[in-house]
Amino acid sequence: MALAAVLALAPAAGAQQGGDGFLFRPPIGAITLRGGVDRALGNSEVFDFARERLTLGSNAFTGFNVGVDLSINLSDRVDVVLGASHARSSAKSEFRRFVDQDDLPIEQTTALARTPITASVRAYLTPRGRSIGRFAWIPSRVAPYVGAGGGALWYRFSQEGDFVDEETLDVFPATLRSSGWTPTAHGLAGVELSLSPHVALSTEARYTWARAAMSDDFTNFDRIDLSGLVATAGLSLRF
Repeated sequence: MALAAVLALAPAAGAQQGGDGFLFRPPIGAITLRGGVDRALGNSEVFDFARERLTLGSNAFTGFNVGVDLSINLSDRVDVVLGASHARSSAKSEFRRFVDQDDLPIEQTTALARTPITASVRAYLTPRGRSIGRFAWIPSRVAPYVGAGGGALWYRFSQEGDFVDEETLDVFPATLRSSGWTPTAHGLAGVELSLSPHVALSTEARYTWARAAMSDDFTNFDRIDLSGLVATAGLSLRF
């Protein structure tokens, strides 16, 4: 629905701002809606513990990512970008070395959600377009870019189901949660492919770094690693 709205707005923007293949002025910014794959790296004790004792594989914390960006042009090749995204993964598992008294699996669900709200500076490696005289601007077909930024990230890590006390071998139900806000930083690289003067296809790869203290349900673990890699594609509407 959101992508359809972007495409629906493009002709109206074109009627006001440009003609066939050009704009009457360089754009001042863009709104981008994107989606893709997000892989949490999980390089901390709580993930090691879960992967060692539960049937969770290396891709257990890979999920879908959706996001929106608002970019404002600072110069011909530099933008400031405000963005927000959300990624969530959920995986069912069981204990590797234990079963219950009926020889049935001891099952649980582990979920991770991350929502960064960030500001970035994005620099284009080639010109995004060229002006023809005083009254026309033609976008480049391809415009690669790199960037970096930071902000705040909200996370929630949860495990719900049955667990084993490894000293007594008692099986008990539990819901364990940890959540909160933490600083985050990221680096990115991407390419914009112009589909029209007003609309571009944007593809981007981003590495996000973040760690956070865990709640009382996970007091014996170090800070949770919330870093990850995300690859997305989306549509940008220039304005």
